[in-house]
Amino acid sequence: METPKKNKTITVSVKVEAPLAKVWDTWTKPQHIVNWNAASADWHTPHATNPLKEGEKFLWRMEARDGSFGFDFEGLFTSIAPLKHIAYTLTDNRKVIVTFESMGNATLVTEKFETEDDKPDELQRQGWQAILNNFKKYAESLE
Repeated sequence: METPKKNKTITVSVKVEAPLAKVWDTWTKPQHIVNWNAASADWHTPHATNPLKEGEKFLWRMEARDGSFGFDFEGLFTSIAPLKHIAYTLTDNRKVIVTFESMGNATLVTEKFETEDDKPDELQRQGWQAILNNFKKYAESLE
């Protein structure tokens, strides 16, 4: 009998120069998610549903801009504390928690996620960090 592999947890974070309430709204509202949820300029999120309720499903469609590849980033919300954290389980059963920490006029956003077995950890870290960096850039561009 094969022993199930235990996924590692990776942590990425970014300091956003914007107040907590603005950062929370930018992270959680679909009209914003479609503007920041991409690791690079050749990817985008054409559609997002994000009910932000425990026990509800979310779905963010991620696609290469040239149409060559795409996938649904989806899961189930397991815990939500407004302006503090969002926890969810992805469809492959990996767990993710996103925390938001006010730092006066800035906000620290931290994501802890379980890794996929079939991709190098460093590649996953880089991808999730790139999306966070894109989030920072977008959130700071809003008035």
